[in-house]
Amino acid sequence: MKNKKFFVFVLSCLLLCGCTPAEEQTSHKTSEVSEPAVRDLFAMDTYMNLKVWCTDGDTVLDESAVLISDLENLLSVTNPESDTSRINQNAGSPVEIAQDTANLIQEAIQIGSDSDGALDITVYPVLKAWGFTTQEYQIPDAQKIQDLLKSVDYQKIKLNQNTVEIPADMQIDFGSLAKGYTSDKLMELFKTHGAESAIVSLGGNVQALGRKQDGSLWSVGVVNPLAPDENMCILKIENQAVITSGNYERYFTGEDGRNYWHIIDPKDGYPADNGLISVTVVGESGLLCDALSTALFAEGTERAVMHYQKSDNFEMVLVTDDGKILISEGIADNFENISNFPVEVVTHET
Repeated sequence: MKNKKFFVFVLSCLLLCGCTPAEEQTSHKTSEVSEPAVRDLFAMDTYMNLKVWCTDGDTVLDESAVLISDLENLLSVTNPESDTSRINQNAGSPVEIAQDTANLIQEAIQIGSDSDGALDITVYPVLKAWGFTTQEYQIPDAQKIQDLLKSVDYQKIKLNQNTVEIPADMQIDFGSLAKGYTSDKLMELFKTHGAESAIVSLGGNVQALGRKQDGSLWSVGVVNPLAPDENMCILKIENQAVITSGNYERYFTGEDGRNYWHIIDPKDGYPADNGLISVTVVGESGLLCDALSTALFAEGTERAVMHYQKSDNFEMVLVTDDGKILISEGIADNFENISNFPVEVVTHET
């Protein structure tokens, strides 16, 4: 068996450039800062890179490291003292949780509803059965999967302000939302310090504040799912997150010779195989982009397109299993195809 884990995005020159705001600052004048404060760290089981242009950059990054650590300790499913673990350990009883945890649960329920259950934070026991949480990979018995699916239903989560209760046989995990939520919180922190230009990569989840120092948009490379060492396209962004989920990120090859990846379809308990091999979501909310990259992948081509057409808060780049790129109309002008894949534009028209 083998497991390949690639960063979703390759950041080339974009992380080497800053941004000079056109307007005068009232506090920290980022326009006077030519070099960014930079921090590399390992957290949430991934490598992270933070770059921010402001006069107290080192202080900002110190606070950023604390913020990331606090959120990891709060949300990690493997930390026995985290909110996530306390919820799972006390399933069947109400549990007091932090506001950040409550925010994530509320968003997970909403996105679960919007995607008709394609995003479901209660699918964690099924994910464990496949070995994706322990790297002890296996193809579970079909009956075991069916038994576990009986406890998968985000609609049974009861959230009342800062109290949550899940059924006694249920477990949750925030793996599909945590990094996106973290990048949102980092953007908020940067802004409180007067920064107008920053970019972070949390294990490949990219989110940018403002523009580059020369006033141009950030350039974000999106990985080719058929050749993960290469970029497939370049996206130009400003004040947005770009997050991808693909079948090339975490997978193993079973004894039957087939590849099995970590994005589980909550409807049948198997790796989602509904016509897509890569989904990139672009939007102002890192949390939404993170969650939707998983949800749209599980929904599959047709449902993902329908999801986009009834929404107005994200853009997307889909790669189908027959080798086509589908891009949404709102990002078409900021998309550059550097692959051999043919491109089609998805509009909001039905």
